[in-house]
Amino acid sequence: MNFMKKLSLFFIFVVLLFVACTQDDDGSIDISNSKETFGGEGFFLKADLDSGRLIHLASDTLYIHMDSIWSFSNCALSSIYFDAQKEDTVLVLRPKIQYQTKVEDCAAPMYRPDTVIKSLVDGRSLEGISQINIYNDLDSLLDTILVRRGSFKRDTFKLYVDSLFDSIKTLPLRTKDSPSLLKVLDSLTPRVYYWRSMKSTCKFYMDKCSETVPDTLFPSVWSLGDTALVPLRQKCADSTLFYCKSAGWENDSSALGLVQERLDTLWHTHLYYVESIPECGAVNVFESSAYGTLREMVVVRELYTPDESETFCGPSTQKDMFWFDLNYGYMVPDSVSMDSLRGVWSRATVNTAKKKTR
Repeated sequence: MNFMKKLSLFFIFVVLLFVACTQDDDGSIDISNSKETFGGEGFFLKADLDSGRLIHLASDTLYIHMDSIWSFSNCALSSIYFDAQKEDTVLVLRPKIQYQTKVEDCAAPMYRPDTVIKSLVDGRSLEGISQINIYNDLDSLLDTILVRRGSFKRDTFKLYVDSLFDSIKTLPLRTKDSPSLLKVLDSLTPRVYYWRSMKSTCKFYMDKCSETVPDTLFPSVWSLGDTALVPLRQKCADSTLFYCKSAGWENDSSALGLVQERLDTLWHTHLYYVESIPECGAVNVFESSAYGTLREMVVVRELYTPDESETFCGPSTQKDMFWFDLNYGYMVPDSVSMDSLRGVWSRATVNTAKKKTR
């Protein structure tokens, strides 16, 4: 009897399972009706303007990198076009994202897609334009690029670094004419080194001197915090004679003098490359070889000169001189106030140095 009940329950369970698995509405749930299509305007969050050059000329190709684009799904992006409007001397770009779904469209959302668009802006649309701005659909300014008009000229020349640049007493010092070098003293750091004399005896004489004088051989490199042992020797007063071979000295570390101080100063200096340039001009490329005193430094420089149609050269505070920090290898930015450097330049001693151009 119990067996028949169990068999009946099993049969009912199988029938219900079969009915449940054969319903007409089984399968994946549609997000939308396959016969319906959607279209409209998407949005984006980021955009960058770049021409691949430090100075963007009106004739250069402009590249627009857009990021975080939403266009309903990753198959629905239809087109991207730009609404361009002139506002005084500014060309304002507002990209528009268009999407259109299809019957076979996939519904997976796009996750921060990006794209780079090569923009060919014709010269007529840039007449009188000094700046290009790009906005997103929220009317937020995302990026700006200046439009320049002019020409480039690359030169290679040599500058001689005179030995006077090694003398602290001569600073500030600059070379004559332009381009030239300017070396300035920034600051001083006093230092104290400690040392003790150590008796040093020659093991055998190589020559006899009528008179000897003490000779203290200080090390070429000092260490802060350490007390250096400095050999104290006797040498011939006559420099043409020698008292002992360099390898014949024997130091006695048990015969030490009192601890003494040796004062020193650390000089912080800067060497600048300085060149007078046309107003609103700029240096597009600057390369230099390693420099040293009594040597010639090779400079490769590409100078940008604006033409007569130039209407705007940016918020530059230093429009007629180019400064390059040779110590750290970077251009001194226009945004930094140059009044102090200009003052040092005007007061610096002028040293006539050789300058070769090729």
